[in-house]
Amino acid sequence: MRISFHGAAGEVTGSCHLVEAAGRRILIDCGLFQGSRELDEDNADDFGFDPARVDALLLTHAHLDHCGRIPLLVARGFAGEIVSTPPTRDLARLVMLDSAHLQEEEAARRARHPRGKGKARPPLYDSLDVMDAIDRFGRTAQYGHGFVLFPGVRVTFFDAGHILGSASILLEIEEGGERRSVLFSGDIGRPDSPLIGPACPPADVDVVVMETTYGDRDHRSRADSVAEFEEAVGQAAARGGNIVIPTFALERAQELLYHLLDGMGSGRIPREMEIFLDSPMAISATRIFARHPGFFREEIRGMIARHADPFAPPNLHFVHEAAESMQLNRVRGGAILMAGSGMCTGGRVRHHLRYNLPHADCSVIFVGFAAHGTPARRVIDGARTLRLFGEDVPVRATIHTINGFSAHAGASELEDWHARAAGPRTRTFLVHGEDEARAHFAGRLRRNGPEGRRVETPGMGETFEL
Repeated sequence: MRISFHGAAGEVTGSCHLVEAAGRRILIDCGLFQGSRELDEDNADDFGFDPARVDALLLTHAHLDHCGRIPLLVARGFAGEIVSTPPTRDLARLVMLDSAHLQEEEAARRARHPRGKGKARPPLYDSLDVMDAIDRFGRTAQYGHGFVLFPGVRVTFFDAGHILGSASILLEIEEGGERRSVLFSGDIGRPDSPLIGPACPPADVDVVVMETTYGDRDHRSRADSVAEFEEAVGQAAARGGNIVIPTFALERAQELLYHLLDGMGSGRIPREMEIFLDSPMAISATRIFARHPGFFREEIRGMIARHADPFAPPNLHFVHEAAESMQLNRVRGGAILMAGSGMCTGGRVRHHLRYNLPHADCSVIFVGFAAHGTPARRVIDGARTLRLFGEDVPVRATIHTINGFSAHAGASELEDWHARAAGPRTRTFLVHGEDEARAHFAGRLRRNGPEGRRVETPGMGETFEL
């Protein structure tokens, strides 16, 4: 039995791990590398294995860095079955189609405005490739219900608590008269999510492959973050300006709609404020969420059973068309404008920033991670102007940064998850984290665990015999 790492090994994107056992090759996730233009070449490179020889793909969840290269995998020969939870299947379809659309647009733009010599780079994949990939989705998995994937290979999905439908995946493999269990964490969520339940891993597995995105730090409490969010909205409302919230389409947008509903219901947020969700992808994701009530936390299931929509605060407007979005530029006060992208690298939020950043009565509230070099990070770090659409836009609006809304577990929560999943002889592989975060968390596990605990930090393309 062997495991090899073909993504998210020393970085936080591109998750892709291959298990070879019982005469089969099983891939866990196939995500896109994200963060810089240089990674475009990594995405187009060989996978490090032959896609045509992979028998099945198990998908932990629908974020792009876990599912974004599946259409390319299929285009290069993968013909096996893709298994996921029902929400992940529906959300992955949305995410992959959006990714293809953006790539097609970018390729067309490059063709119109070529730079340097040579041909414009084609998209990594197109919408037809995505449709071919969607055809490969077969069985869906429910939490805690194991099934035989192949003779000698049993699979069970467990709630990872990260986004709707996210899972940790347990492989129980019988080979050569021996049985071994391997648990892939996927992305691990926080226990205090208002929408979905906490992560519930199985116990005493032989091998753990786990994420370490925040392996070197903890988050601020969610209660404090929600209070700060409500205060920021209230202050902006008192000034009479607009509030721009750069928003990630999956989970973050729905969570903010829930907090706005709760805050307006209790009077902590002015009920008369108009809310515009200006993101077709977020709108579609919100509707997909409503199709899967069984995957929510009990309180949310109760609301849905009472026909109370947890994602419908008063005065909510869905903005579908670009023309409708442009009309919002005429709104000069009292509106909450939620739009993508979360890091302001593209999408409709850039237009809203252009028209609201120059006004001192407006606010911009950042509620997600902003990578170095992104427009969001430049504003957070105090830039006095922001380059948008060829002009330098002055930053006079009030800027808020609220860091406690992350859907990833912090270091203490990661260690607690590991303590529940691992036994005294468990071998652990740390992935999906920068090297510094992985090294910090590896030291933490060794210090607080049994003597001789085996903790590995695999490199890209590295293979281990189990």
